[in-house]
Amino acid sequence: MPKMKTHRGAAKRFRTTATGKIKRRKAYGSHLLGKKTTKRKRGYHGMHDLAKGDAKRARRLISG
Repeated sequence: MPKMKTHRGAAKRFRTTATGKIKRRKAYGSHLLGKKTTKRKRGYHGMHDLAKGDAKRARRLISG
């Protein structure tokens, strides 16, 4: 059986930490920002942990 290819769309969206956790960016932080509060916009900064149930699927896609 051939090697499984990395899902390129998933590889661009998720990062793996040294401990094996999957990190992601939050949605809704790239446009239409005028109506959003400063506090809400700050929440979009940085990387956030992926939910445990979704992490298993994402790990399989990006491991290749």
